[in-house]
Amino acid sequence: MPGKIRARDRDAVLQALRAGVVPRMGLEHIQVARENELRELLREIDGIADGGSGFRLVIGEYGSGKTFFLNLVRAMALSRQLVTARADLSADRRLHSTSGQARAIYSELMSTLATKTIPDGGGLPGIVERFVMSADAEARKRSVDPEDVIKERLADLSEMVGGFDFASVIAAYWRAHCDGDAELSASALRWLRGEYSTRTEAREALGVRTVVTDQTIYDHLKLMGRFCRQAGYAGLLVCLDELVSIYMLQNAQARNGSYEQILRVLNDCIQGTAVGLGFLLAGTPEFLQDPRRGLSSHEALRSRLAENAFAVNGLVDLSGPVIRLQNLTPEDVFVLLQKIRNVYASGDPEKYLLPDEALKAFMEHCSKHVGEAYFRTPRSTVKAFVDLLAIIDQNREADWHELIGGTKVNPDPAPDVSSPPPEETDSPEPTKDDDLASFRL
Repeated sequence: MPGKIRARDRDAVLQALRAGVVPRMGLEHIQVARENELRELLREIDGIADGGSGFRLVIGEYGSGKTFFLNLVRAMALSRQLVTARADLSADRRLHSTSGQARAIYSELMSTLATKTIPDGGGLPGIVERFVMSADAEARKRSVDPEDVIKERLADLSEMVGGFDFASVIAAYWRAHCDGDAELSASALRWLRGEYSTRTEAREALGVRTVVTDQTIYDHLKLMGRFCRQAGYAGLLVCLDELVSIYMLQNAQARNGSYEQILRVLNDCIQGTAVGLGFLLAGTPEFLQDPRRGLSSHEALRSRLAENAFAVNGLVDLSGPVIRLQNLTPEDVFVLLQKIRNVYASGDPEKYLLPDEALKAFMEHCSKHVGEAYFRTPRSTVKAFVDLLAIIDQNREADWHELIGGTKVNPDPAPDVSSPPPEETDSPEPTKDDDLASFRL
């Protein structure tokens, strides 16, 4: 494990692991296994960059590393000049709704737009600026009005749902750029982020007649994917995590509406209708397999997401829409602990706080107290190991034999999805104007 590790990356990794969350940076320092899955996703990213589309559903147990895997794929996409966006689904941010929850997930995605030079999100202004400046450079060469070049480049978008107003908003941003009108440029970015809730407000600010609504979020994602390519990027990769929140919805209508949206996205991607656009979704096995509430309850999705019948007896097929994250082996966990030890020492082997013997003793201790879950869902194991390193670091006289023997490692407290709340099959999805929708005696 050669090479020094920057203090910024070291602190970001250790603080995140100690809190039980996935680091935003420095993932390459602690990545283990998943080589085949990453290789397959890299092939998918290259296809998106070539003007294609992609759809993958990443399935794994709670704590198995789905979010970590998504972040790794995002990093690979950024290195391939793609724009990425990510969001976690929840009760207030959904793929389908009638009360603004779907528009909320779109706004979240737009606020997290990232590029290779702006990897932490907030990249929308830079993307728009790059597009208008390249249009201005082309207009200077051709001695024409830059706004005419903008309209020419976005002519294809005008044929799509919301495309005409999308092009008009970009043109308005250019005028604001030329005139130094900060209010107009801010209004244009607000529209692109889906922050206008009424057409009247958008018409007064920008002169357009449409806004992003709950029903049009996917149409606007397709527009943004093409626009990113026009701005000089390879495409757009959308990462959605915590899809189990759809499975947990009590309202059957809202749940089925989200599944219909997933079906629409899947159909477009596998048929090649979307251009330069990919989706990476993460969920639990219950979300995929439950015949009553999961994706398998939807006939069309069940047939499209069916796994290869020949993938049995240890054989795997990673080319389908569903990628199941394989469990880490004890050997993988040992390598992971070695890498965490290396990060704690900033990449300097002379500063290792524990020998390999201690790592093996720690794994044996976890195996006795947690069972096979310590490597199947290793989040608690990793958190406890970072805590152990912190104690050794600040108490150099402590004996690691005694510390490991007294270490308490609890299994990861996964949410109970085996018995979700009862369905509300007959009641329509409540709207924001229905004040009594949640009233119960």
